[in-house]
Amino acid sequence: MSLEYIVSITKPMLEGAQMTILLFLIAIVLSIPLGFLLTLLAKSNVRPLAWLAHTYIYVMRGTPLLLQLLFICFGLPLLPGIGEYLVMDRFVAACLGFVLNYAAYFAEIFRGGLLSIDRGQYEAAQVLGFSKWQTTVKIILPQMFRVALPAVSNESITLVKDTALLYAVAVPELLHFAQTAVNRDFTIVPFFIAGIIYLLMTLLLTLFFKWLERRFKFE
Repeated sequence: MSLEYIVSITKPMLEGAQMTILLFLIAIVLSIPLGFLLTLLAKSNVRPLAWLAHTYIYVMRGTPLLLQLLFICFGLPLLPGIGEYLVMDRFVAACLGFVLNYAAYFAEIFRGGLLSIDRGQYEAAQVLGFSKWQTTVKIILPQMFRVALPAVSNESITLVKDTALLYAVAVPELLHFAQTAVNRDFTIVPFFIAGIIYLLMTLLLTLFFKWLERRFKFE
């Protein structure tokens, strides 16, 4: 296999990787705050809000991401009466599906982080005269994020790999170009190159989160 051929198939795959990275960035930036909001709603004293948050988390975590993507892309436009208003660009629909799905997972991660904090810290903050807001922002949230960071890191790496599901809704990303090259040239080399690109992306992400973990650990 010539170097020229490898370069020729790698170039479009790198272009597809740009779509992969864009989806990852949109999903991670929007799903983390949405997940934290879901965590707060799930812990709310308002029963209907808490029930809705728990139900949402259960449904999104209990059904496949691929099914959710297919429903948003192809199912919503078929809804009677309102379907015509729910037609979206495939990439936009995919972003929506990823954000809604991963928000549920991040909500559970943040819930675990909150549960790990000793109840005595709330009482100590109250004795010291901290308001609820000060207690949450200055004491609880920093500890929660420190505890949750390894799980957030794992989920983020999973998100990078799950972006390959864009292929199922006809969005041209990394795997799409690899599959096209395999079908055209009858060789598995494009799959190996795609695997290397995914490994490089996850390696960079892993190093970034390791750096964050070290920083939080020593602060």
